[in-house]
Amino acid sequence: MASISPYLHISPDPGIWLIQLFAIVLATVCVNFVLMRVLDAVERATDRTASVWDDALIHAARVPLRLLVWVVGLSAAVRLIQAVEPSLVFDYAPEVRRVAIIGIVAMFALRLIRHTEENLVDPERAIRPVDQTTAKAIGKLLRLAVLITATLVGMQTLGFSISGVVAAGGVSGIAIGFAAKDLLANFFGALMIYWDKPFKEGDWIRSPDKEIEGTVEEIGWRLTRIRTFDKRPLYVPNSVFNNIAVENPSRMQNRRIKETLGIRYDDAAQMAAICDAVRAMIQNHPDIDQDTTQIVHFNAFNASSIDFLLYCFTRTTKWVEYHKVKQDVLLKILDIVSAHGAQFAYPTQTLQLPGVEAELAHAAQAPDSGAAGDGRPANGSNGG
Repeated sequence: MASISPYLHISPDPGIWLIQLFAIVLATVCVNFVLMRVLDAVERATDRTASVWDDALIHAARVPLRLLVWVVGLSAAVRLIQAVEPSLVFDYAPEVRRVAIIGIVAMFALRLIRHTEENLVDPERAIRPVDQTTAKAIGKLLRLAVLITATLVGMQTLGFSISGVVAAGGVSGIAIGFAAKDLLANFFGALMIYWDKPFKEGDWIRSPDKEIEGTVEEIGWRLTRIRTFDKRPLYVPNSVFNNIAVENPSRMQNRRIKETLGIRYDDAAQMAAICDAVRAMIQNHPDIDQDTTQIVHFNAFNASSIDFLLYCFTRTTKWVEYHKVKQDVLLKILDIVSAHGAQFAYPTQTLQLPGVEAELAHAAQAPDSGAAGDGRPANGSNGG
C-alpha cells in the first residue's frame, strides 16, 4: 500500500482510490464553501469598524484563499493519482505547486496594495484621505517590488540561479541603460512628478513653453495623458515636464476680473461719480473677494473715449461660475453708467476741413440771392 501523507493511504484497488479521489474533491469543495461563509461574516464585522486596513485585508484575501484551497486539494489528488498510476508528468507536480503558491501569495499582495490604495484615498472610508497621486505612486512602486520578488523566487524554485540572473542583469544593465535612456528619463520624470507634485490627476494645467493645456487624466510611468478642452487626448512624455514651466490654474485661490471701460468725452464730468458708484458696487458684491486688491479708477485718455480700470477678484475659481459673476458685475456697471446720464464710447472720428463751413453757409443763402437777380423785389411787392 503506497503512502502519500501520514494521514492518507492509497489502495491499489481502483474502486477504493476513486472513492478517495472523490472524497478529496468533495472535501475541497466543502472547505471552500465554509471558508467563504466565514469570510462573509468577518467582512460584515469589519464594515462596522473605522479602520481601512481590515477591509482591505479581507477583500484582498478572498480570491487567493479560495485558490489556495484548490491548489492544496488538487495537489492531494495528484499525489493520489501518481501513487496509483505513476507518470513522468506528475514528477513536476511539486514545482508546479510551489510556483502556484508563490503566485497566490503575489496575488494576495497585489490585491492588498490595490484595496488599501482605494481605501486610503476614499473620503468616506479614511478619516484623513491620502492624496490620490501620492497613493498611486507608492502603489505602483510596491506592485513593481512584489512582481520582481515573485519572479525571482519563482525562478529559484524552478532551479535557476538567482546570483547568475543578478550578475547578468548587472552586466546588461549598462547596455540597457544606453539603449533605453529616453525610457529611463520618462521613468524618473514620473518620479519627480510624484515627488514634487506640480499637478495631480484631475488638475487643469498649461505650459507657456509648449502647446500643452487640458485636464490631467493619468500620470503613468512613461506618459502623462491630458484631455484638452476640445476633448482630444494629449500624451506627453514625463521627461518633458523636467524642462518646461507648468502652470496649474486648478490651484488658484481666486479668478481675476480686469477690464478697461471707456465713456464719451462729453461725459467727462460724470467720470468721478461713475467710478465711486462702481467701487461701492464692487465692495458690496457678495461674489467678490473683499480681501484682495480692488481698483476702480480713471485710467487713460483714449482716441475716442476716456477710460477707467476695473480690477477685482471673484471668490469662486470655477470657470462657469466665474463668468456668471463677471456678467453680473458688467451688467451692474452698464446700469450705473446709464443712471448717471452717460454712455459708453465707441470709435468715432472728427474731420476738420478749413473753409468748408463758409462754403456751406454761402450755399444756404444762394436761393435768396438768385431771386433778387431776376429784378423782383425781395419783399415780393409789385413796385408800383
